[in-house]
Amino acid sequence: MRHRTRPAHGRTLAVAGGAAALVLLAATGAHAEGRGDVRVTKTVVNGGKNVIVGTSKTIRFPVAITIKDNSGVKGLTHASTYYAYGAEGGGFAGWDATACKKKSSTTSVCTATMSIVPAWIPGYSDADSNKAAGVWQVNATVKANDGDYWISDNIARYKVKRASILTTVVKPEKVAKGTKITVAGSLTRANWETLKYHGFTGQSVQLQFKKKGTARYTTVKTVKTGSAGKIGTKVTATAAGSWRWYFPGTTTTARVTSAGDAVTLK
Repeated sequence: MRHRTRPAHGRTLAVAGGAAALVLLAATGAHAEGRGDVRVTKTVVNGGKNVIVGTSKTIRFPVAITIKDNSGVKGLTHASTYYAYGAEGGGFAGWDATACKKKSSTTSVCTATMSIVPAWIPGYSDADSNKAAGVWQVNATVKANDGDYWISDNIARYKVKRASILTTVVKPEKVAKGTKITVAGSLTRANWETLKYHGFTGQSVQLQFKKKGTARYTTVKTVKTGSAGKIGTKVTATAAGSWRWYFPGTTTTARVTSAGDAVTLK
């Protein structure tokens, strides 16, 4: 099934059953309404991982919804996802397609493919779309073979984060043992309004070193990013190996590790 449309903010109610009365119930973690005993029992977004959105690449991610009804599951009639705290401009994900897999006579897993097209984000609303980074929720309407249906809000929560880029530059790269070297770089993150990467200032970034011939990096010190996200510090070269920066991320910005830059001893 394909449903691709430009996303609209909020919830579209897909109601089945003609003049049947709506039943309002308090479902665990969600407001729900519908008819009969069809229910969503589990929802997993993007395999449990954060959804990371940059400035150009279309991001597609699965929302796996487990549905149960004694007559069997017919499928999804609606799926949507947007920022959980009601910020205007926080619903720019579209519903592309759905595939359902029968697990038993009463249970199926219907996976909705959602997508975010960065080029659409700036024009979605007059609000700053960057404020929509953070916790998002999933809504869905499910239907059973016997006509039962259920409209559920907030069946899952997950994080949509702004992509980040981190670089490392070591100078000089060939030195005598005990010589001071400069390890620099920059931390930038996606701006969903300009569709460019801007410097991320005031962030704690870890400087890490891996000695030549070893497998793991260890943290040497923590440095804060300055103007335009620039980073720089001096260290003593005691061994050949690679230096890199690591940013652990925030609630709205993805964690990132730079590529290593090697230093050799004369």
